Amino acid sequence: MSPQPVDPPPPTPIVDRRNRLWVLGALWLVVALVLVTFRSVVMPFAGAALIAYLVQPLVARITRVKVAGRQVPHWVAILLIYAGFFVGVYLFFVALVPQLYREMARVSRDLMALANTLTPEQVQVLAQRAETWLSAQGIPVALSNRALEGADAAGAGHFSLALDLEQLMGDAVKRVASLVQENLGDIVNVSRSIVASVAAGVFMLFFILMVAAFFSIDGQAIRRYCGTLVPPEYAQDARQLAERLDRSLSGVVRGQVTICVVNGALTFVGLLLFGVKFAFLLATIATFFSLIPIFGTILSSVPIVLIALADGFQKGVAILLWIIGIHAVEAYFLNPKIMGQAARIHPVIVAFSLIAGERLFGLIGALFAVPITAILVACFDYARLKAQPQAVVTLPGAEPQPAIAATGQQTPAA
Repeated sequence: MSPQPVDPPPPTPIVDRRNRLWVLGALWLVVALVLVTFRSVVMPFAGAALIAYLVQPLVARITRVKVAGRQVPHWVAILLIYAGFFVGVYLFFVALVPQLYREMARVSRDLMALANTLTPEQVQVLAQRAETWLSAQGIPVALSNRALEGADAAGAGHFSLALDLEQLMGDAVKRVASLVQENLGDIVNVSRSIVASVAAGVFMLFFILMVAAFFSIDGQAIRRYCGTLVPPEYAQDARQLAERLDRSLSGVVRGQVTICVVNGALTFVGLLLFGVKFAFLLATIATFFSLIPIFGTILSSVPIVLIALADGFQKGVAILLWIIGIHAVEAYFLNPKIMGQAARIHPVIVAFSLIAGERLFGLIGALFAVPITAILVACFDYARLKAQPQAVVTLPGAEPQPAIAATGQQTPAA
């Protein structure tokens, strides 16, 4: 009689847990490799995810409304939000294009008036004034025709720098005209490339909005699927980490967008109060540049102050003080109230992330640098707290709470 085959012993819980961790770790590694391999196409999907995250509170609020006893579907809520967005863009351009046209027309009129006043007689008057000022500074320069004749008569015994200003200006105009004629083909090619870039940008915008709609509609299903990639014994840790990420991102992303709007509005008010030219255009630039913390604020303030200084030193100083006051209000009032302490990131880390994002992905990388940094900082802080199970953690805006133990449970406060 042959012996009966003996079934192998069932795997122990430790071996089974180790196998599951290996499988899930391999899946996460595959996801990371796909993202790294196709990193050149990640940014549009990251932008779509960011848009879906931004509109999620509004979608949730709309879907809670009942019409004829039924709640509004997600896709209807998204269509309503997109319709409002495109109406806002249309109104923005309706207000912006006439303003730009008026400003450009005014600049053109000023340039034409300046060109018409530059007659030979007026050029000689300007040259004589420049000679007088330079002579007072100890710089003998002959610019007018009379001074040029005097310099020729003086001969080589006297040092004097002689420049025919009228001839120089005429030569400059001829060079510009010839340069335009020579590069007319390049101008046409540049215009063609600009049109192609605008068309590609419009297509990418609609593509991102479409993907964002998919993310928003299937948000719960995506979250449930991601939950299946986490071992059950770490589900509590995953939920706590997700809460920290949401708290941090809600301050950094939604709070920054709110502050950008407030910054643009206050800047527009200041430009109107002090009578700075191109008020609407400069306020619009300040609004969009404020999406990039620190550097965007500096870059948007430079043209405002320079244009104000062109009208007078006092106006330039006044608008500079106004801008400093706006950013003081942001730093000491709006940031704590809108973003909250949980979303605050040290300026050194923000500056590092902006430079790193710009070096890796250009301007788009700089725009996404702070949200990605907020995610990494939240994960880092969570791991740091996990390594200190006996410490008492004080979350910003909340009561002191015991730190998270290594098992995912809270340890009793000492």
